[in-house]
Amino acid sequence: MIRKISSAFCALFLTFSGFAQEVEYTEYDLDNGLHVILHQDNTAPVVTVGVMYHVGAKNEVEGRTGFAHFFEHLLFEGTENIARGEWFNIVAANGGSNNANTTADRTYYYETFPSNNLELGLWMESERMVHPVINQIGVDTQNEVVKEEKRSRVDNAPYGKIIYGTGINHYMFKKHPYKNTVIGTMEDLDAAELDEFKAFFDKFYGPNNATLVIAGDIDTKDTKEMIKKYFAGIPRGAEVDPVNIKEDPIKSTITAKEYDSNIQIPAKLYVYRTPAMNERDAYVLDMVSSILTDGKSSRMYKTMVDDKKEALQVLAFPRAQEDYGMYVIGALAMGETPLETLGTSIDEEIKKLKTELISENEYQKLQNKFENNFVNSNSSVQGIASSLATYHTLYGDTDLINKEIEIYRGITREDIKKVANEYLKENQRLDLDYLPTPDSE
Repeated sequence: MIRKISSAFCALFLTFSGFAQEVEYTEYDLDNGLHVILHQDNTAPVVTVGVMYHVGAKNEVEGRTGFAHFFEHLLFEGTENIARGEWFNIVAANGGSNNANTTADRTYYYETFPSNNLELGLWMESERMVHPVINQIGVDTQNEVVKEEKRSRVDNAPYGKIIYGTGINHYMFKKHPYKNTVIGTMEDLDAAELDEFKAFFDKFYGPNNATLVIAGDIDTKDTKEMIKKYFAGIPRGAEVDPVNIKEDPIKSTITAKEYDSNIQIPAKLYVYRTPAMNERDAYVLDMVSSILTDGKSSRMYKTMVDDKKEALQVLAFPRAQEDYGMYVIGALAMGETPLETLGTSIDEEIKKLKTELISENEYQKLQNKFENNFVNSNSSVQGIASSLATYHTLYGDTDLINKEIEIYRGITREDIKKVANEYLKENQRLDLDYLPTPDSE
């Protein structure tokens, strides 16, 4: 994620009322392949313009990791009609905010403006798509920015190799590009030539590999005319073949140690490979994660932190991805607690999920929590825009913005038990001791 310019105007109007209601939208394709999604809500005079490109770290070639994330930065450098360094100034001068983010599967850029600046947002995103200036000075500048980001967020951040996957991914994947990390390696970026960056843009940033989303205070008819004006004439880009690399199953426990010079408290982690984000079992694993570690009333927190006082903190999170997911579960040791002790306690909680149905009371609390999460995700125009783009790009079903909650509502206590048994197996996981770097090193 890169620099963010805040706007008091936008912050004032972003949040709507907090109740679930259907998100109405219109979607269509331009002749050049650009998919367009429009959501009109005239509650407040604010609009978000976003473009999601179906390119992420998994689309990079071996030896050139980090390109997608690099472009998250590089495409703010300037265009043929926006002077270098002026992008953020233009947005701020017009009362807006902007940002971008990258995952293994996609890259998303967006601006939020007072709605009378909708056309400006569309023009800027069309400029980014068709007229970016990709030159050596921009590459050199952003190379330093990315290096600093890697130093601050990964190399010098406590538990950074867990959060960003640099200490996990390469154990879990041997063939699929998910073995790499989104930020990539600095050696790969340093070795890349300017022509390689230009070729990467030409391949992945065409309209036929993008979804344009506009959400907020718009007139749909007028907006369609503006979209036609700024995007219809952009030539279709290269055809992008989906990544289709299958991993061999994990059949025996992967045992490893990772060291972090930024920590003093060791952690025990178990990591499992899980289904693609659009599979129903991935939703069930979201609930498993919540049962185990979401909040102070969660099972692992109450047992390991409150009762046994053997863990300082517990964690569990599914890492949803388009082709395969990962499920990370673990705990930070309290005092001199051996990591083996933490591992035993984690396994005891997993065993309970495998052998006993959760209580009806626990199940109802779980459903209420996911209902609340669903409402909150659609409580702002920025959230709605991001959701619409994500559901179309990665799930192939835009209407999940309205019906995804039905998937969670349909998950039973029996489903939770079944999925825990299917995926949380000892012989199908990484058993990772995450340790402070010894003084001698």
